[in-house]
Amino acid sequence: MIRAKILTKPEEDIWDKFAENHPLSTIHQASIWGHFQEKINARGKYWIIALKEDGKIIGGTMLIRHLTAKGHSWLYAARGPLLNYKSPRINEYLKALLTPIKKLAEEENSIFLRIDPPLEKLPPLKGFYSSSHGFQPQDTLILDLRPKLDDILAQMKPKGRYNIRLAEKKGVTVRKSNPKKLEQFLADIESFHRMLNETTQRDKFSSHKKEVYRDMIDTLNLENRAALYLAEYEGEPIAGIIVTFYKDTAIYYYGASSNEHRNLMAPYLLQWQAIQEAKSRGLTNYDFLGIAPPNAKNHPWRGVTDFKEKFGGQHIAYTKPQEHPFQKLKYFAYRLYKFIKG
Repeated sequence: MIRAKILTKPEEDIWDKFAENHPLSTIHQASIWGHFQEKINARGKYWIIALKEDGKIIGGTMLIRHLTAKGHSWLYAARGPLLNYKSPRINEYLKALLTPIKKLAEEENSIFLRIDPPLEKLPPLKGFYSSSHGFQPQDTLILDLRPKLDDILAQMKPKGRYNIRLAEKKGVTVRKSNPKKLEQFLADIESFHRMLNETTQRDKFSSHKKEVYRDMIDTLNLENRAALYLAEYEGEPIAGIIVTFYKDTAIYYYGASSNEHRNLMAPYLLQWQAIQEAKSRGLTNYDFLGIAPPNAKNHPWRGVTDFKEKFGGQHIAYTKPQEHPFQKLKYFAYRLYKFIKG
């Protein structure tokens, strides 16, 4: 018989061992990601729900609460749940998982559950509706790190290689911030957030408060799962990126660049440094986390896509997020609001 159980804090290691060996698992399903997410005021809570059969974990999910207006929330299984989606029992698994999740939804006044496993195709899921509004990008670019570094360079577009060498030639250097050196780390976070604000104003997208980036590095670095890299010119930060490391994959999560010295191509050298570290750790994939869909010329990510594509890699298209409503009237009102807002 299948049973779903909310795990306690001491049981998280059991989940992490399961997740480490599950083919679909990303950093978003590791307990340490929950530790980071609970520090964000608009989220604040997480749960790990394990699906067991004959005393053995066969699936489950990390679940994050997202607060919305008027005391409501929604629940998010980021890049989960971790299940066997090829099994004819998939809807049985989901039904079992939903039993404790529905109780959590009542306690948290949650309108719906969102899931988005990293698959290119999903079987029909009972009680779920496809959504166009997700946190994780549907299209991404993944660079294979298994070849030698010279071969990774060789498969890049010529302009990508040229810009890496240009940054080196012009004297740009890259430094990895150390959270254990608190004073310098806080100054690095300040520099990164300042440049991020310049980037968001320039490219017209939103960002978080600087505390989110500080907590992300501070928390994930406890298990050596994340790093902040800063590119500097004449001792001044001119660009920065945050990269996560989990299982076989590094993810380029956030990037920022100053309005000054953009001709020095510092972001290219930053990516190359992170790629080299990911390979040195024995990882096999470098995920650029989000590009515009092919042939989408007017997509808001077109500019950053042109940048990422210069490093080569393979385009991956994931299926749309799926949502299960707990409060149907409010859920469809929420979807209408998101549709109108665009």
